[in-house]
Amino acid sequence: MGYLRTAILMAAMTALFMGVGWMLGGGGGAMIALVVAAGMNAFTWWNSDRMVLRMHGAQFLAAGDRWGLHELTAELARNAGMPVPAVYLIDQDQPNAFATGRNPGNAAVAVTTGLMARLSREELAGVIAHELAHIRNHDTAIMTVTATFAGAISMLANFALFFGGSRERVGIIGTLALMILAPLAASLVQMAISRSREYEADRIGAEICGNPLWLASALEGIQRAASRIDYAAAERHKATAHMFIINPLHGQRMDNLFATHPATENRVAALRAMAGQGGGRVPQRPTVQRQTTVPRSGRRSNDAGPWG
Repeated sequence: MGYLRTAILMAAMTALFMGVGWMLGGGGGAMIALVVAAGMNAFTWWNSDRMVLRMHGAQFLAAGDRWGLHELTAELARNAGMPVPAVYLIDQDQPNAFATGRNPGNAAVAVTTGLMARLSREELAGVIAHELAHIRNHDTAIMTVTATFAGAISMLANFALFFGGSRERVGIIGTLALMILAPLAASLVQMAISRSREYEADRIGAEICGNPLWLASALEGIQRAASRIDYAAAERHKATAHMFIINPLHGQRMDNLFATHPATENRVAALRAMAGQGGGRVPQRPTVQRQTTVPRSGRRSNDAGPWG
């Protein structure tokens, strides 16, 4: 059902994009818009992972890192039957994580030092498994394409003021409505796709790590801490918020229609129901080393877990 919903929403995004192009310049405008979007998508397809990692100051971790994070990721990737992604660490106190990359063979998982300091190793395994599920499902590529489409639709809607095609077709009132409603509709579709993929990644991530309750506990802990700890880089680059396992942004309260993530309590409830139904295989403790030092600058957190 998750894949069907995503396909329908992607079709809606494409139809909206082509519709804006037609209103702007007729059939020729629609074709030009399609070529522009193809160019934008090609660029982001090849460069989005490096761009996002640079935005958040992520540092590459080689195999044999002192926290055993790379080894844990490799073990879970083997469970998932997929290549081992590159592993990155972000010096940020807010606990959070994201995945990026155009396909499973060219992907990366990034976690913050706040996540390492606060979660148990079982909870961390649940988070990494969730991110691996995004990679295996090609969600990172889907979200890159939808974000590019949303940006292109906003750009085309703004062009409507400077070109007469849309005014001839729908009038000045229609043009103004196009400028406002088209980007809003694109954002709603993008957010709906993001929410749909989160539920699917939770389900598959629970299967990869072997215990839905590990991920459920991690989500609860991340939500509690993230709601009170600011993440400056995420606030500067709001377009990346949908990539994180929990929304890193503060300062605004949105209802479910405008949310980039499902409500955490709904995700936790789904995972607990999955555990009650015997979802996932019999769990084994992930073979990851206990860290001996806090992997970030600054003081230790008062709620630091066994990673701190």
